Parts: sequence; structure tokens; C-alpha cells
Amino acid sequence: MNFKRKLLAAALPLAFCLSGTAHALNIKFAEVHPAGYPPVVAEQAMGKKLEEQTKGEITFKMFAGGVLGSEKEVVEQVQLGAIQMTRVSLGIVGPVVPDVNVFNMPFIFRDQQHMRAVIDGPIGQEILDKITNSDFNLVALAWMDGGTRNLYTKAPVRNMADLKGMKIRVQGNPLFIDTINAMGGNGIAMATGEIFSALQTGVIDGAENNPPTMLEHNHYQNAKFYTLTGHLILPEPVVMSKTTWEKLTPGQQALVQKLAREAQFEERKLWDEKSASAEAKLKEGGVEFIALSDAEKKEFVDATAPVRAQYGAPYADLIKRIEAVQ
Repeated sequence: MNFKRKLLAAALPLAFCLSGTAHALNIKFAEVHPAGYPPVVAEQAMGKKLEEQTKGEITFKMFAGGVLGSEKEVVEQVQLGAIQMTRVSLGIVGPVVPDVNVFNMPFIFRDQQHMRAVIDGPIGQEILDKITNSDFNLVALAWMDGGTRNLYTKAPVRNMADLKGMKIRVQGNPLFIDTINAMGGNGIAMATGEIFSALQTGVIDGAENNPPTMLEHNHYQNAKFYTLTGHLILPEPVVMSKTTWEKLTPGQQALVQKLAREAQFEERKLWDEKSASAEAKLKEGGVEFIALSDAEKKEFVDATAPVRAQYGAPYADLIKRIEAVQ
């Protein structure tokens, strides 16, 4: 992939220039989510503990709200070591580290508890290791709960027929586009920051995400229907630039890993509180939550079976292991 080769080629001289002491390291953590959002709060708490426990040898600064660029731009800068850490959607990692696509497949997790049991166990660690051991120039440390993604639209979607032909924003991963297309919609790849105006102007008919994201980005102002498809339940890795990681002492590396893992569990408590309060606020803001019957949900699950068959073929054994997790 030219994109990857270009990034790696650019990273090599920079990594060479930056090699040096393992101490007095400044970590810039970039987030597209706004301040106060559960992953941001958990990541900031991790950074504070890192500063305290290294007695200032490592400093930490959060840049929330997308001020350092879109997720794709931030990942490129982390690969180069210009930004040290971020939390990244698997949709962005998938095209470069194909194995993570097993988590990106529609309806791969039965529910949120199933997803959490998988990421907390050996399978979650294996996927982190695959990212770390790839050519992506990132070290994957822990998982944030990115919530359950459902459809939100300007006109109600009460069954699969209602979605037919609707232009739905997705992250720029062919798997997500194919998922929406299989469900009857028309998947449109677009950066998060463009969704609000695209909904407003009618460039898209809807998007798909969790309640806190819909609320925080004010998408509910233009999309008043939230259909509980639960088609994606996406964990999101916290990653560090390999360039930065290699400047840490083994003791510092162990500490970063330990604190990132603690953040994984702290974020989830915050997430559950935020999700419940976001749902209440969206309802106050006039959003109608549409629950699907088992038969209506099964239509969506069955319609996406070819997507799972196509993208899941290389991971047949892993999928069986995921299904077996209780």
C-alpha cells in the first residue's frame, strides 16, 4: 500500500533524529472527541497518573476536540512520532492491519457485555499485539469502549425497507460501506467534522453512531430518529507511536501499559453513565428512539450475512472463538 510505505519512509529519518534519552519525555495525546467525553476523561486520568508516578520524567498534555486534526490526520502524525498518543477507531486501522476487521464486522458481538468479555480476555490482547507487530508503527496498549452504533436519520427507519436508498455516513472503511449497503442504505464515507453540515444541507440522510456522539456533535438537531439496530459494537485501541515507545525505559513501558489497562476499565464506567444521560437528553431534545422487534432485527442480521462471509473468511477460527466467549 503506497499510503503505508510513504508513511513508513517518512517515519524512518524522523525516528533517527528523535532517538535519544529515555527520560523527560513529553506526550501529546490527540482526541477527536470533546473534553468531558468518557475516553478523554479516562485518558487524562491516565496521563495524570503517568506524570505523578514518573515524578515528571514523562509529561502529558491532552488535545481534545480534534484541534490537532481528523482521526486519519492524527494517526499519520502518531505514526511519524509528531504526536505521541491517540485513541483510534478500528475503521481507520482496518485497511492497514486487516486482522482488526474481525471486530469491525456487523453483528459480530451479541451485545455490549459480550464485546467487553472479548476485549478483556486473550482475544483482545491478540488483536492489540497484531496492531503492535504490524507495519503501522504504533504500539496498541488498551481498549476504550466506543459504544454500540445504531442508525440516526432524518426520516424514521422502523424496518429494513425504510432504510432503502438513504445516504448514511460511515467511517471510511470499505467494510462499513458494504455493511450499510447490505442493509439497504447507501454508505457515504465522511470525516466526523463534516456530518453536522451534511445533515443540515441534505448531503446525507443520516449517520450511525452511539447516543453520546450524536448528542456531543449536535447531530440530533437535524436527525430526530434513532433506530436501535446495534449493527456495530466497536472497541477502540489506545495507541502510542512506536518511535516514542522505543524511547521509554522498560520500566516506563511497563507503567504505560499498566495505566492504559486501568484506563480501559475506568472509561467503561464513565461510558455507561454518559450513555444513559445522553439518551435522556436526546429524548428531551425530541429524538424518537425506535426499538426493533426480534424479527425486524433479524432482517438486518441476515442481510449482512454476506458481508460477514466475505470479510470473515480469513478469521473463521477467530470468529468461532469470539462466539464461544460468554
